Amino acid sequence: MSFPPVRPVIEHLSITTVDLPRAVRFYDAVLAPLGLVRVADYDEPEGASACWGPPGTIPAPEGAIGAAPFWVQLREEPVSPPPGTHIAFCAPDEAAVAAFHAAGLAAGGTDYGAPGLRPQYGPGYYAAFLQDPDGWRIEAVTYV
Repeated sequence: MSFPPVRPVIEHLSITTVDLPRAVRFYDAVLAPLGLVRVADYDEPEGASACWGPPGTIPAPEGAIGAAPFWVQLREEPVSPPPGTHIAFCAPDEAAVAAFHAAGLAAGGTDYGAPGLRPQYGPGYYAAFLQDPDGWRIEAVTYV
């Protein structure tokens, strides 16, 4: 399958955590198989945060728009993710989906769906699902 380049439609997305070091360990582990690394850490008045993107990128406005799209920010009060909310990360292949899932389980995540085809979502939809330690549902998906 070949598609033209896509302009990012989301500059960045932030979720919250009550334990930033735990969240950083978790997301460092699960995002690495997808080719994403932590590119910045901030200590802001509203709460410390970390962000992930492709290696060598930095968040806008210093970096390219959409270059570091995923953020986790510390909050004192826990937030219950709304039902049905989940974040789907692009995976380069089936092996990366499996590595995402295994890394997430090893880093304290909860299984929400083992790697495999999901024909109910469309032809070739191959994904794995986790719940992070704060209750956010995440997914790695590729198409085969």
